[in-house]
Amino acid sequence: MMNKLEILRIFCSVAETLHFRETANRLALSPQVVSRAIGTLEKTLGEVLFQRSTRQVKLTDFGEAFLPQAQQLIADAERLFSYRKSLNTQEIAGIVRIAVPEIPLMQAVLEKVLAKAAAYPDLRLHWQARLTVEDVVNEQIDVGFRFGMPDDNRLIIRKVGLVEDCIVASPTLLERCGHPENWQDLKNYPLSALFNPNTGRAYAWYLSHKTQFIPPRPKFTATCIADELTAVRQAQTIAFLPRFLCAPYLKSGELVELFPELARKQWTAYVYRPYRNVTHPRVKIVFDWLVESIEALLREKK
Repeated sequence: MMNKLEILRIFCSVAETLHFRETANRLALSPQVVSRAIGTLEKTLGEVLFQRSTRQVKLTDFGEAFLPQAQQLIADAERLFSYRKSLNTQEIAGIVRIAVPEIPLMQAVLEKVLAKAAAYPDLRLHWQARLTVEDVVNEQIDVGFRFGMPDDNRLIIRKVGLVEDCIVASPTLLERCGHPENWQDLKNYPLSALFNPNTGRAYAWYLSHKTQFIPPRPKFTATCIADELTAVRQAQTIAFLPRFLCAPYLKSGELVELFPELARKQWTAYVYRPYRNVTHPRVKIVFDWLVESIEALLREKK
């Protein structure tokens, strides 16, 4: 049975996310446990804390007034136990295996993570950057980062942003080849493709929610989007790349976006760790570092 402090933590998390399932993922609980905890708290207080509908969850007026009191009580409890936490620095030791996609953003993330890890001399990081999807269980991955729709119920996830791709070209290439009249005309231009080692084929370009395009005869094929970016900046190809990667070059005019009117499919960016009965503090702290670092960098690149 949960104690009252645990119930207050759940309430504060739901108040932050306004989403019961996301709170469950964040706290490694089932959605049913989260719902029961909120129901117990509402029954104890004799007040409704959230207005629930099929579309959204909102704090009631009472819930908004109660939230800062709950947050203060949790903060007081944290201070009370801070002495014990200060003794646990030596627990942040051992190896943490981290799996990330092989994209330029990860270099900046790694710098931030290493800066934080410097305070823990006995912490060892195994950083695995790759294009292939990792086998979390067999490869003993502790923490990771992915794009897409998380569908593995063995993972605890934290969403860190939404990303989308865009079609980009160099003005020099467009002067040489002309502007494509529509996206169907792209097949007549020098294109770049990202090779998917899991399938042995090129990744599709998701031009909209319903439209996919696969470069038929790519002029340049790579297994790393940084190499695709180099080819497009050298006016060799038209490419389909993450907007956060292209943002500085679009802003400077070195690259231009083609067909911006197409409604792009957005992908969830999320950090994950496998659900385990016992999770070592070193894994939890690296998980938090990854969340903080990626959230900050994706905000900067919007």
